[in-house]
This record gives sequence, C-alpha cells and structure tokens, in this order.
Amino acid sequence: MRHLIDILELSLTELEELVLVASDIIDNPSKYSEKCKGKKLATLFFEPSTRTRLSFEAAMYELGGNVLTMADASSSSASKGESVADTAKMISCYADIIAMRHPKEGAPLVASKNATIPVINAGDGGHHHPTQTLADLLTIHREKGRFDNLTIGLCGDLKFGRTVHSLIHAMSRYKNINFVLISPEELRVPEYVKNIIVDAGHSFKEVKSLDESMAELDILYMTRVQRERFFNEEEYLRLKDSYILTTDKLNLAKEDLVIMHPLPRVNEISVAVDNDKRACYFKQALYGKYMRMALILKLLEIK
Repeated sequence: MRHLIDILELSLTELEELVLVASDIIDNPSKYSEKCKGKKLATLFFEPSTRTRLSFEAAMYELGGNVLTMADASSSSASKGESVADTAKMISCYADIIAMRHPKEGAPLVASKNATIPVINAGDGGHHHPTQTLADLLTIHREKGRFDNLTIGLCGDLKFGRTVHSLIHAMSRYKNINFVLISPEELRVPEYVKNIIVDAGHSFKEVKSLDESMAELDILYMTRVQRERFFNEEEYLRLKDSYILTTDKLNLAKEDLVIMHPLPRVNEISVAVDNDKRACYFKQALYGKYMRMALILKLLEIK
C-alpha cells in the first residue's frame, strides 16, 4: 500500500507516468469514467480549502467513484479531541482512500502510519503540498514541453509557501534548472530549501524586484502573502502588497513565459493579466484535477 506525503516519494519515472496518464485522461475522458466505480474517497480538510478539496472530489466523481467529505473541522470529532491517528483508523472503515489537509506539519504522515488505506497529503501547514506540485508539473509539461533547461522565478511568500518548497524539491531533480527567488528579506526561502538547490547542482539568486529578472524567466510562479502564516498582523499588512504582477511588468517578459499561481490570488496578479496568453493559473487549477485523477488510480492500483 502506497501513500503520498512528500513529492520526493515519487521517482522521476513515476512522475512521468502520472503526467502521461493525466494527459491520456485529458484526451480520452470516457476511457476513465468508471475506473473507480464502487470506490470511495474521504476528503478530510481541517483547514479551509476550495480548489484542492473540490479538485479531489471532482477527480473522484469523474473516475466514477464516490466522495465522503469533511470540510469543517469544527463539525468533526477532532473538535472533541479525537487524535489524527484515531481519525485515520476510523475513516479506514468507511473509505478506500483519504485526502487530508491539516494545519499541523506532519499530520498526514501520522494518518498514513495508522490508516489501512492510502493517504494523500493535501497540504500540511507550511510543510508539503505534493498534489499541488503534481498540478504544477503537468502545467509545465503541457505548456513548455519539458522539465529541464528552464529558468524559474518564484515570487512572493517564499518562506511559508509550501507550494514553493515542494516545487523546488521536484524541479531540482531535473537538469539545468536555474532558480530566481524574488521576495522581501522577511519572506526569503529557508536555508534548508536553498541547500536542496545547491546539493542538486543548480544555481539560484535572490532578488528583491520583479522587474530585475523578468526578461530571463521561462516560468514565473507567483504566490500570495498569506495572512494565516503570520503571527503579527502589522507585519502582514506591511508586506502583503510588496509584489504585484501587472501588464506593464510583462512588457519585459518573454513571449512564451508561463505565468503560474497555486491560487487563491488576492491582488498579487492584476486581473488585467488574465487576458494575457501567458497567464496559465486557471489552466493550472484544471490540470490539478487530472493529476489527482491519475494519482488516485495509481494509489488504488487501478490500471
């Protein structure tokens, strides 16, 4: 039985297989419409989510399966003090696979050690968000046609952004990747993440301005400054508008730039950018559904 807690648990071969299956689902949806008939996915979300939870649920429905959902921790037994371990054991009695989001780092790992069915980490605090990374990888592959020889700019909250950390982990395994880390000093990538880049033999630079490196980017990955990751409201308000992508800034960019964002956005990408052919963040959300479909099939060992 396999779980997915960290993107590094998937080999490069497995990642490429998931991309191929997801692409086949896009091209031949009817072929997959009953693959999970009779199977149930439990979505256990202990913090708010729209895209990830609905994406998982849509994925299972489109595979012909069913969904048991817990979208509000306050209405669950967790509010009575039930442990993650006990919740995992209990849900294993009712479902065939679990997708869990939790504000505490490591909670999905605890669940995986106690469940008798596969567990997918749908985001744990500031730690990992592997299925968002799968969505990111499919977006890169569909839009650029490759995973190597790319310059990737990551902009915004690089300190707390779990999507950024997971994407750096994943892309560091490919060849000739250059990272441009665009953030205020207070929100820079943690040292251990920089070490991942260096240990993989890639280069990175840290800059404070979007304009500074725009012209060299193949991919621009925008993130929001997340209020929920700050302990100090004053610090959040001071930094939240630091980095906003506008159409004027895109005048400096390559014609085939791919603009990505894990969503939700607040104001870090102007709505005018939505009309630019390089804006791929809503496609990215759709690609996430297809990758989650491919992952569910893999973990349930359905061909």
